[in-house]
Amino acid sequence: MKTAIVTLASALALGACSTTPMSGAYSQDGLPDSIRVPAGHAVAWETVGSGDITYECRDKAGVSGQTEWVFVGPKAVLKDRAGKVVGSYYGPPATWEASDGSRLTGTQLAVAPAGAGNLPYQLVKANPAMGQGALTGVTHIQRVALKGGVAPASECSPATRGKRETVTYQADYIFWKAR
Repeated sequence: MKTAIVTLASALALGACSTTPMSGAYSQDGLPDSIRVPAGHAVAWETVGSGDITYECRDKAGVSGQTEWVFVGPKAVLKDRAGKVVGSYYGPPATWEASDGSRLTGTQLAVAPAGAGNLPYQLVKANPAMGQGALTGVTHIQRVALKGGVAPASECSPATRGKRETVTYQADYIFWKAR
């Protein structure tokens, strides 16, 4: 009995420490083709990001007298699937940082609609990571499983120019490495 309890406790402890999923844990099935990671890659890290996105009411580019809500930047906490904080996401520039100090930025390759009221799906080509850790060797990042994050519904007019508002959002960030 004591051996079984020790074995179970060891397995639970190992599972709680893991931030890297088992091979094949994440599937791209059902995602738009434009945001699928190319063949030859494997999931390196899965996180759930939740936080705020700031927008500012600004003049519409190239259109005199009109205004629009403009994306200013995100500030989110990254958690593993068990809910443990494992990093952060902030910008600009869009930066993903693991708790181990490794961090990276990237270049957007594609977006696709993710439903009314939600940010779009996104595929990002990762720049080389700074520092050693969970993000070392990551080549692509997908933003999926989106909830919220779109520009505010409140008025943006010449009278409210310069006003900032934050909206909440949640998204899964899936980090990929070449096999």
